[in-house]
Amino acid sequence: MNFSSKLLEDAVAEFSKLPGVGQKTALRLVLHLLNQDKPEVEKFSRSISKLRNEIQFCQVCHNISDTNICEICASHKRDKGLICIVEDTRDVMAIENTNQYNGVYHVLGGLISPMDGVGPSDLQVDSLIQRLETGEVKEIIFALSATMEGDTTIFYLNKRVKHFTITISTIARGIAFGGELEYVDEVTLGRSIATRVPYENSLTR
Repeated sequence: MNFSSKLLEDAVAEFSKLPGVGQKTALRLVLHLLNQDKPEVEKFSRSISKLRNEIQFCQVCHNISDTNICEICASHKRDKGLICIVEDTRDVMAIENTNQYNGVYHVLGGLISPMDGVGPSDLQVDSLIQRLETGEVKEIIFALSATMEGDTTIFYLNKRVKHFTITISTIARGIAFGGELEYVDEVTLGRSIATRVPYENSLTR
């Protein structure tokens, strides 16, 4: 791609580093910013800079936060005896959007993946164990991806926490409504069969 300006080329190169953004999309974004008023572009720039410099991670659950303790952990309305273990902040947001969960979270910061050089020591596991040692937690829910990495992480965590007197559960996994069996991967299909329920029960759900 030929550029008429080195400044334009540099800006496009930076935007291209964002996940899912190719050169054409990056160019479109940069040109859009050039067409905005300077105060708007400066506001955009300041918000990104402020985000990077001032963002914090909750000292309890490791979720992204504006303060040392996030709003969820600080809330007296949340059930502190119920911890949902997730990979990252995106999962917290997804679960919160359901309005079906009133417990708290623990953000691991990734999944165990030997291929990528990510081991248990790279995740927020020790702090999870410390939370369980307080005796306040009654149940933990594994809400991790249905992938090899997710299953490996759950297997490891289960070994670390099974000696605690708590309930250990995992989110239900199965075939999405409308999904056709021939297009479902073997792992999902296998789990759907293994976790089957009586037909009469499924009619009431």
